[in-house]
Amino acid sequence: MGIKAAVLREAGLPRPYAQSRPLDIVEVGLAPPGLGEVRVRIKAAGLCHSDLSVINGDRFRPTPIVLGHEAAGVVEEAGIDVADLVPGDHVVLVFVPSCGCCVPCASGRPALCEPAAKANNSGTLLRGDRRLSIKCEPVNHHIGVSAFAEQVVVSRESCVKIDSAIPFAHAALFGCAVLTGVGAVVNTAKVPAGSSVAVAGLGGVGLCSVLGAVASGARQVIAVDLSDQKLALARELGATHTVNAASQTAIEEIKELSGGGAEFFFEMAGAVPALELAYAATARGGTTVTAGLPHPDRRLSIPAISLVAEERTLKGSYIGTCVPRRDVPNFITLFRNGRLPVDRLLTHTLSLEQINMGFDRLHDGTAIRQIITFD
Repeated sequence: MGIKAAVLREAGLPRPYAQSRPLDIVEVGLAPPGLGEVRVRIKAAGLCHSDLSVINGDRFRPTPIVLGHEAAGVVEEAGIDVADLVPGDHVVLVFVPSCGCCVPCASGRPALCEPAAKANNSGTLLRGDRRLSIKCEPVNHHIGVSAFAEQVVVSRESCVKIDSAIPFAHAALFGCAVLTGVGAVVNTAKVPAGSSVAVAGLGGVGLCSVLGAVASGARQVIAVDLSDQKLALARELGATHTVNAASQTAIEEIKELSGGGAEFFFEMAGAVPALELAYAATARGGTTVTAGLPHPDRRLSIPAISLVAEERTLKGSYIGTCVPRRDVPNFITLFRNGRLPVDRLLTHTLSLEQINMGFDRLHDGTAIRQIITFD
């Protein structure tokens, strides 16, 4: 069948993207779902920095490729050996389709699934197949989802069934921003109530970390960013203090506010200077967590002795160390109870044809979360 999709053929085109148009809206062939696969009609898809990093060339993915990995939709067709999803089910799509059998999966760490990492890097679905094509030539999948399309075929393991009462534009956020941001707080760091928390980088993921810290009962939440507008929104979402990262004394300000440094500091900007700031402003005995994805060539330099002499912890967090089948429903319940108001993060609604303009906004930092809707 033919579907409309946004295809990236070449990374690294110049900005503004509204003019260079790296994402081309064309008809793409979509094959039926195979063994253990599902066809989903996309209803909402979010624009994320992980997509932008492929467009600008910071992260390599094989091209041509249909991007997009944060989405929600409706099951249209279940393939062979899929018995627990039926047409009409509402699902959130997850970009690590964990196999359940490798050592990380068996150890309760599906975010580190080895077959999923191999498939995602290769541009295939979990079992090694591609279901997208243009004129009989294969098109790559983006980390198992390829959500910038009217319909997708994904592995069953990429789907989490959700309550049909959740609006799709809100549900889509739980596939990446919420899992990554909230998960880093509650799963990776396991922030206890009464803690001092700071968050650097207030995009969709960073603001979800702010929400996660508030929901976890942190006594103090310090929001750090270059944008005064984002800092103001963080205040509205529960941050107790804000610091503009452009200040020459930003580190000193954070230390003064927190009494020597934050016990938990989350870096969500995907920039090495932000991670350096976060580490420098973390308390003795504290934990610095990063979920940002800077260019692979960038390096971090820290005083090695601080890890021992100050009993410091530096941790990476991928997809919030989440177990999606457990955490997506749990986080949605918190949302419905008013404890994770992630709907406040939506700043723009787009059509698929406006996608290049949307990535200009994302690059410029003038949007939090933009959602493409499909009617």
